[in-house]
Amino acid sequence: MSDASDEPEFERVKQRAADAVSGTDAVSLYVGLVGDSGDNEFYFANDVDEERLQEMASQQLGMLTRVLAEQSDASIDQITEHAAETARQMNLR
Repeated sequence: MSDASDEPEFERVKQRAADAVSGTDAVSLYVGLVGDSGDNEFYFANDVDEERLQEMASQQLGMLTRVLAEQSDASIDQITEHAAETARQMNLR
């Protein structure tokens, strides 16, 4: 058995996320999978009424934006522009 410090950061985070999902009363879940080739899949589930759906989706978006901001040198304007361009490419309305 390896020491946790020997385990790659990604594996530690992945395990923490799996533990959190199974060990809480979560009402909103987003999982995005990006492969080495750039292919991706995403899963988004909510156990909230329609009135709270936009709030939950906004919180998920905020969490993803925070990760991007904290792990890159991008400005808020750069992050916003990138998100808008990606949404256009995905034909989001």
